[in-house]
Amino acid sequence: MAADFEKNLEKIDGYTKLVGLLATPIGHSLSPRMHNLGYTLKDLNYAYLAFEVGNDELEKAVEGMKAIGAIGFNISMPNKMEVIQYLDELDEGAKHAGAVNTVVNENGKLKGYNTDGLGYVSNLLEHGVELKGQKVTLVGSGGVATPIATQLVQSGIREISVFARDDKFFSNAEKNVKYINEEMQEYQVKANILPLEDKEAFRREVAESLVLANATSLGMKPLDDLSIIDDTLDVLRDDLVVTDVVYNPQRSKLLQQAAEGGSTAINGLGMMLWQGALAFEKFTGEEMPREKIKKIMF
Repeated sequence: MAADFEKNLEKIDGYTKLVGLLATPIGHSLSPRMHNLGYTLKDLNYAYLAFEVGNDELEKAVEGMKAIGAIGFNISMPNKMEVIQYLDELDEGAKHAGAVNTVVNENGKLKGYNTDGLGYVSNLLEHGVELKGQKVTLVGSGGVATPIATQLVQSGIREISVFARDDKFFSNAEKNVKYINEEMQEYQVKANILPLEDKEAFRREVAESLVLANATSLGMKPLDDLSIIDDTLDVLRDDLVVTDVVYNPQRSKLLQQAAEGGSTAINGLGMMLWQGALAFEKFTGEEMPREKIKKIMF
């Protein structure tokens, strides 16, 4: 494999196509390694670089990526919603999500996509979770939770209950639930909103759900000692699927609790790989060698 990387480095030249990541903090991201490994395995003349960019620098960074002819770039926190105003077009998934994580430069026209929600759903399906006709309890309403919610709606569920942690997140959750109930009526999914502080409501909604999903930062360093069910461990049961968007650590506190409680525990690695694979294909027109990358990286 070392020889393959050396071969790939020798290939970087005046024809190398640039792909980037605009986010902050960025040091923990696995995206550069994942994408560059994919380019090596597929023998593609691309390079993926990470750039420390927040909201204040975002407009200039987007203009810069466009000006230098970058093929495209990924967007992560805190820029997923903010970037929309600097783009020329959004695909249907990004419109529903109100957030973008992938931007493709189509001959100077920047088009935004969101592969987070589809990556999440693809990961569930890969684990044999059948969503059609089911109810889901989702904790979170930010840049990751929103596309997950809207993609779940498009995936055949019958109901989704969204729990939010505080006033700021509750306001976001209200918008998401209203959007699902009013703008996505064609999918005939009922969306509910509740405060996470209401423990009895949380117990009731989880008891009626197949999936309990954490789409917050609880469980991720430096919040790795926290879990959305610290006060409600009794919600765990054998036929409950517990998912976490967190993949570092691979076994968050929530997933440790889920496994100990007999529930199926699914971490965020699969979602990360799937959303990356979907973005990879939009950048290159090629399928990412996902299984090979998974074996090498994890």
